Amino acid sequence: MLYPNTLEQKLGFDTIRERLKDACISTLGQDYVEKIRFTDNAQLIDKLLRQTDEFKQIVQYEPSFPSSNYIDVRPQLTRARVEGLALTEAELFDLNLALRTIQECLKFLARQEEAKNGNTFPFLRELAGPIGVDKQLSAALERVIDDRGLVRDSASPELASIRRRIISEQANLRKRLDSILRQARQNGWIPDDLSLTIRGGRLVIPSAAEHKRKIKGFVHDESQTGQTVFLEPAEVFDANNEIRELEYEERREIYRILLALTDQIRPHLDELKKAVNFLAQIDFIRAKAKLAVQLDASMPKLHERPLVNWINARHPLLHLSFQKQGKSVVPLSVRLDEKTRILIISGPNAGGKSVALKTIGLIQYMLQCGLLVPMADYAEMGVFQNLFIDIGDEQSLENDLSTYSSHLTAMKKFLVASNKRTLFLIDEFGTGTEPGLGGAIAESILEELNKSGAYGVINTHYTNLKVFADKTAGLINGAMRFDGEHLEPLYQLEIGRPGSSFAFEIAQKIGLPKGVIDRAKEKLGSQQVNFEKLLKELDIEKRVFSE
Repeated sequence: MLYPNTLEQKLGFDTIRERLKDACISTLGQDYVEKIRFTDNAQLIDKLLRQTDEFKQIVQYEPSFPSSNYIDVRPQLTRARVEGLALTEAELFDLNLALRTIQECLKFLARQEEAKNGNTFPFLRELAGPIGVDKQLSAALERVIDDRGLVRDSASPELASIRRRIISEQANLRKRLDSILRQARQNGWIPDDLSLTIRGGRLVIPSAAEHKRKIKGFVHDESQTGQTVFLEPAEVFDANNEIRELEYEERREIYRILLALTDQIRPHLDELKKAVNFLAQIDFIRAKAKLAVQLDASMPKLHERPLVNWINARHPLLHLSFQKQGKSVVPLSVRLDEKTRILIISGPNAGGKSVALKTIGLIQYMLQCGLLVPMADYAEMGVFQNLFIDIGDEQSLENDLSTYSSHLTAMKKFLVASNKRTLFLIDEFGTGTEPGLGGAIAESILEELNKSGAYGVINTHYTNLKVFADKTAGLINGAMRFDGEHLEPLYQLEIGRPGSSFAFEIAQKIGLPKGVIDRAKEKLGSQQVNFEKLLKELDIEKRVFSE
C-alpha cells in the first residue's frame, strides 16, 4: 500500500521516470518505464537489481554491445496475423533490422558464457534463455530485402528477368530520345541547357512552347511560366508503354514475393513477439543501467525483512543537479532496525531535515521498483510492504481542509494501516496548529505508531517529541548538524541525540534587537532555554573535539 496517490510526484520519482525514458533507445523500453511499479516481492526486486547491475558493467566496459536498431515492430507483427495481407518493404526492412539486433544481443551473451565458463551475466543470460529467432526466417528476410529496404533482384527469377528487361528497354528508349534531342537542338527548337526528364512516369523531351508542333508527339506537362512544354515523341510512345507495362509486372511480382514472405513469417509470430519483448526488456534494463552509472548507484545487500542500514546515501536528483555544478552532495548514513525503528530528526530550518526525509523515501521507492541506488555497495536495505509519506502542504481547496486537518487525515490513515512492514515518513510533525496542542497530539500519534511496530522517520521542532524519543524503546533521536559558531547548516545527520533549532542564535545573526530576543527567552521559560542552550553547547563541543 502506498499513500498518498501523489507519492511519486512528492518524492521526485516522476522525474526519475522521465530520465529513464530519455535513456531508452526506442518506445520499446519507454513502454516498460511506464509499467514500473513498487513491489514488496523481495525475489523479484533481487532479480531486477541483478539484471541492472550486470548491464551496468556492460554499459561501462563493453562498447561492442548493440546500441542501435531497437525498432518497435509490434505493429508489423499484429498486421502479419491477417491472412492474405502482405507486409510492405519498409515494414519487412524494420523487422529484419530488429531481428539482427536481437541476434547480436543473443550472440554477445552467448560469447560471454563461453569465455567466462558461464559465470558472467547469469541474470541477463537467463532472460535471453528462451529467446530464439528461426535461422531460416532470418535468411529469408536477408534473401528478399536488401540494405536499402528494397526487394532484391535475386528475390525471384521472374523479378530478375523483369528488371533486366526494364533496364534494356530504358537504355534503348534513352538512345532514341537522345537522338531526337540532339536533332531538335541543332534545329534550335530546344535550348542547350535542357535535357531529358520524366513526367507521369514517362521519359519526355522539354521543348520551347513555340516549337511544340515541330516534334510530333504528346504534351504531358508544361512549366509554370508556360514557356517550356514536356513532349513525348510519337515514335517512342510504344516503347514508353512497354516500360510502363513491365513496371506493372514488377510491382505485381514484388507483391507476390512480399505476400509469400509474410506467409512464411506468420507461423513464427509468437516466438517473434517474445524476441521483440526481449529487445524491449534489454532497452529498459540498459536505460536503468545508464541512470545507475550517472548516479554512481550500486546494489546494496538486500534483506526480505524491513531494515534500513544505509551508508553514504545521496539524494539521486540532488546528486545529478550538483554534478552539473561540480559540487557533491553531503551523504546520509542512517540505521533503522527492530530495536530502533523510528528516527526523530530535529534541528534548525533549512538544515536539511526535509532533504534527508525525501532521500530516504525516494531511495527506498527506487529500490522497490528495481533500480540501483546511490549509496555504498556494502550498505543494507530491507523490503517494506507499505510506504506512507506526509510531506509538504496537503491542503485541499476542494474539500475545504486546512493544512493541519489534512495532516491529521493522513495520520488517521497511517494509524489504521501501519504494521511491522510499514515505512512512514512525516515532515514537520504536529505543526499547523497551537504548539502545545499540536505537540501533545503528535506525541500521542507517535505512541500509537510505535505500538504498531512500524518503521519511520519524523522531522520535528517539538521538544516533547525529542524527550519522548529519548525515553521510549523503539525510538531514537537524530540531529541535522549545524555550525553553532558560524550559524551555518552542515547537512550531516547525526544519530543518537536531538538537535537544537538555534532559533535565538539565528534571530541574533539576522539582527533582531537584543531586547526582543531576551524577552522571548523570559517568555519561553528557563527550562526550555537551558535545554536549547545545552544542545547548542554540545554541538559546539563536538565540533571542537572532532577537529
